[in-house]
Amino acid sequence: MGQVTDKSEKRAKDASGEQPVGAAKTERSKTMLILIGVVVAAAVAGGVYYARGGFNQHHERVADKDKVDPSVSELMAPGPLPEMTMGSADAPNTIVEYASMTCPHCAAFQTTVLPELKTKYIDTGKARYILREFPLDNLAVAAFMLARCAGNDRYFPMIDALFATQTTWAVPGADGKDKLLLIARQAGMSKDQFDKCLADKDLFKKIVEVRTRGNEAFQVDSTPTFFVNGKRLKGDHQLKDFDVALGEAPAEGSPPSEGGKTERSTPPSP
Repeated sequence: MGQVTDKSEKRAKDASGEQPVGAAKTERSKTMLILIGVVVAAAVAGGVYYARGGFNQHHERVADKDKVDPSVSELMAPGPLPEMTMGSADAPNTIVEYASMTCPHCAAFQTTVLPELKTKYIDTGKARYILREFPLDNLAVAAFMLARCAGNDRYFPMIDALFATQTTWAVPGADGKDKLLLIARQAGMSKDQFDKCLADKDLFKKIVEVRTRGNEAFQVDSTPTFFVNGKRLKGDHQLKDFDVALGEAPAEGSPPSEGGKTERSTPPSP
């Protein structure tokens, strides 16, 4: 998965005898908030430098075994921005994804797994899907901003287009913004609309707040991260993993219940 953490830095810290992540959660949270604040303050003060790698945040990851699943009510509480959803609001299951537009693993999920998930669960009314922003750099923030500015009806088509062309615009340096403009124009956005969107400091700040909340409240520290009915999704995020989480297939190594199918408990309501 695309990780916020620099692994070489983490190994060096482990060797130096620093406290493990679990013991340093409070300090990690403070550091994260400080770094987020610096990014937002710089953006609001003088405009945003939309480049790959401009979102300089090196907070520690929490070991998977130490992560705690959030309560469904907390996970589904209103955030800084309106939720972007697919599927019926009355669906018995809810899938929440935290993604970054510059994350290759997120692009792979979007282009290969999500269409299968949509056909099997979302379009049939079995699940509602929610995409939340967790940008790994400023260029990812810009891409999310463009999708938001496209409007609710065009949000997911824009997300699809950006993920499908990710290798052409998610590049190091300042060229990424110019390449994003080409994608935006193909989607029907003018240069003036593009510039106005990326100059929206309030939208920038709120997208960063979505990310901050995901990290601080739900221990999201890599992308993509999924929650199915409040439970963190295990596995490699293939359709089979969603089948297990949604009670449509037995977990690997688990014996089938009577009749060859798993028992399906009633999922918690959002």
